[in-house]
Amino acid sequence: MEQRARRHAAAPSPHLPPHPAQRRREALSQPSEPQLVIGIDLGTTNSLAAIMDGGKPRVLQRADADPLVPSVVGFLDDGEHVVGRPARQQAVLNPTRTVHSVKRLMGQAWSEVSQSASLLPYAVVDDGSGLAKVEIDGKLLTPQEISALVLGEVRRVAEEALGQPVEKAVITVPAYFDDSQRQATRDAARIAGLQALRIVNEPTAAALAYGLDTSREGTVVVYDLGGGTFDVSVLKITQNVFKVVATAGDTHLGGDDFDHLIMDAILALVNAQTGSDLRAQPQALQQIRLSAESLKQQLSESQQAVLEIDLGGDAPLHFELTRDTFEQWIEPLVQRTLDCCAAALADAQVEPADVRDVVLVGGSTRVPMVRRAVAETFATEPHCELDPDRVVALGAAIQADVLAGGNRDLLLLDVIPLALGIETMGGAFAKLVSRNSTVPARATEMFSTSVDNQTAIEINVYQGERELVRDCRLLGAFKLADLPAMPAGLPRVELTFLVDADGVLSVEAREQRSGKQAAIDVVPGHGLSRDQVKSIIRESISHAHEDFNTRELLDQRNKAASLVAGARRVLAMKELTMAEPQRAELAAQIDALEATAAGQDLGVLKSATEAFGDRTQELADAAVNAAIAAELNRSAGRLPS
Repeated sequence: MEQRARRHAAAPSPHLPPHPAQRRREALSQPSEPQLVIGIDLGTTNSLAAIMDGGKPRVLQRADADPLVPSVVGFLDDGEHVVGRPARQQAVLNPTRTVHSVKRLMGQAWSEVSQSASLLPYAVVDDGSGLAKVEIDGKLLTPQEISALVLGEVRRVAEEALGQPVEKAVITVPAYFDDSQRQATRDAARIAGLQALRIVNEPTAAALAYGLDTSREGTVVVYDLGGGTFDVSVLKITQNVFKVVATAGDTHLGGDDFDHLIMDAILALVNAQTGSDLRAQPQALQQIRLSAESLKQQLSESQQAVLEIDLGGDAPLHFELTRDTFEQWIEPLVQRTLDCCAAALADAQVEPADVRDVVLVGGSTRVPMVRRAVAETFATEPHCELDPDRVVALGAAIQADVLAGGNRDLLLLDVIPLALGIETMGGAFAKLVSRNSTVPARATEMFSTSVDNQTAIEINVYQGERELVRDCRLLGAFKLADLPAMPAGLPRVELTFLVDADGVLSVEAREQRSGKQAAIDVVPGHGLSRDQVKSIIRESISHAHEDFNTRELLDQRNKAASLVAGARRVLAMKELTMAEPQRAELAAQIDALEATAAGQDLGVLKSATEAFGDRTQELADAAVNAAIAAELNRSAGRLPS
């Protein structure tokens, strides 16, 4: 018989005292043996590696070459591929086989990227199981495989620069990457032949790179607007400890979205003047994408930018864009980043005036409007001394040095973005690890069975902020089976959640009486969509009152069910002498409580449950005494005379 787990904190049956809930968090150890470990920023637009050299981080590059490796993979006619700058150079002539911005597809379902995929010149398709994959010449490739090609090129650059093999790395991801997207990043590293010793949040790495005054306590905000993602993190710095206390962001908001606004305007102009829809022409679409990116970059330096579009006619099309117009277009996107900042500050219980330093990260922070907006929000000029394209890799190198046993005086404490827990009776969500918990983390709690003679417990693992699992996201499921048949509430199931330093989850379950155990490394099929990831906390707040009432009704129903089960066991006890009128009265009370529990009135059910518990307490005590007396009599009968 298989049922959901029941939290031991729920009310007991009349004859069984509750097991207290148990929670604990423990720091997990870090490797410290000396080893070669590089830091890698796996970016949407560009990627690069760095390493500690003489106590300072430096980027790794080939001789006389730009250290930035464009996160672009091009597939050739002979089946071979090129990565980085050669791939970007062939993009216009070979758009359908040139893959860029694949980071936005990592850990995603097809339904979550289908709309944005229409602006990509290469094919993104549903693989038949709901996952998004890239189709090249009829072959389906996962985003992890393509990211692995980028990581492989970054690895080769590092090996050429260092003159020795590289096998271990610290890799950065957006702070708001969920469990699935972090797993996808680890998989990409594994495919590339790299052992990812740690997955570090990009904003946290940036704070390390700036070498902020760690001897002076204070609050630091890292604003990270890259090509495809946005993150904001709030950190507390005390005595060489960098502790992330809150994070927020959007995994589908970045400079690419700025480019798309310019692309839409160019495409609309072409359509209006020629009647042509260039969206159906991959080569032209790729050229316009690159032109839009160039216009954006020009507007960071000038008040106006001009584009001449040669469509093969008598004269090229003239497209002119001013900085003022561009800023009007991007204002809603910039405001979305500021809304995330406000959410992170609220979670950290910090006012903008309390922030000591603001750090800008990501190439898109070069846009003048972005810098102005951040400065106005925090009433201070943000740090932008370091190259925003390199700062994350430099920070990753510092963390790599810590893991390699170099710097033992620095401690980095990151957090998870959303709560983790399991489904309990009635579809309630029992949170074991709360949002913004410091990782690595460990949480343990006791659960039990909900019906008599239950021999298996199905454990469904969820991620979210709501009170009911129907409003959260299923990450994985496993079964604790072959349990000995016992009365409901008697098994003691210890459930342990382990979140490692990368934010990746594993779950263990052990029934203490029988020793049966089961475990799962949670590897979900895909990640959270843009809207899900952004609204999940907001919804938890707006539905808090409704969720609380629903959850309390579920808890009271579970309590009533536990009392009813215990009372029925009392009625079935042969050892307990009970007059027939008393039995009939108890049976009627049981029926009445079950009927009340089926209703929706929380107040009535609560009163009925408490009254039933009070009325049956004396009977429960008598049942326990009768059972003890019967056992003593049986034991006495077995003694020699």
